[in-house]
Amino acid sequence: MSVPGPTHVDRAVRWGAGLIGIGTVQFVVAMAVVETRYAGYSLLTNYVSDLGNTSTSPLHVVFNISIVLLGVLAFVGIWMAWGGFPRGGSRGIGLLLLLVACVAAMLVGFFPENVNPPVHDLVSLLVFLPGGLALVILSVGMRPTTHWASYRALSAALGAVTLLSLAYYAPTQTLNTTWDPGLIERLIIAPILLWALAVTFHLTRLPVFSRFRTPVGL
Repeated sequence: MSVPGPTHVDRAVRWGAGLIGIGTVQFVVAMAVVETRYAGYSLLTNYVSDLGNTSTSPLHVVFNISIVLLGVLAFVGIWMAWGGFPRGGSRGIGLLLLLVACVAAMLVGFFPENVNPPVHDLVSLLVFLPGGLALVILSVGMRPTTHWASYRALSAALGAVTLLSLAYYAPTQTLNTTWDPGLIERLIIAPILLWALAVTFHLTRLPVFSRFRTPVGL
C-alpha cells in the first residue's frame, strides 16, 4: 500500500520534537563528559547511575542536573508533539507511559543511588519498564497508512531490546549475578535514547500546516 502525501502538523509539534532532541543530546553529552572525569570508570561494569553518585563521581552534579533536564524537556516535548503521532489508543497509552518515564527520570536525578537506594531503584525501574513498553505499544499505531510506517519495525525492535535486557537485568540484580551490569543497563537505556533521536528527526521534517489548512490525518 502506498503512503499518502505529506502529513501536515501544528508548529507546536516541531517545537516539541526539538525539546525531545535537545534533552536527549544534552544527556548523552553530559554522560560522556562525566565518564571522562570518573577515574577507572568502565562502561561494562559501572552502572550509569554511578555517574550521579555524590560520593564517588567528581561531576555528579552535572549528571544529576542533566537527567532532570532530560525528564523535563522530554515531558514538555512529548506533550507538545502529541498530535504528531498516529491517532488511536496506542498513542494515548504509549505516550502516557513515556510521560511516566520522564517523571521517573527527573526523580533519578533527585535521588542518586547512594542517597536513597530503594527510591533510586524504584524510579530507575519506572524509567526502564514504561519506556520499553511505550516503544512497542506506539509501534502498533505506526500503520502502513501513516507516515510512521517506516518507523514501525524500528520502534518495536528498540522496545524489545529494552524489555528483553530488563528481563535479564532485574532478576540477576536481585541475585547479584548480573554479567557486565554496565553493558546490560546500557542495552536498556540506549534504545530509548536512539528512539527519541529518531522521533525528533521525523517530527521536525513534517511540514507545518497553516491555520487556514485542514491537516491530513496521521
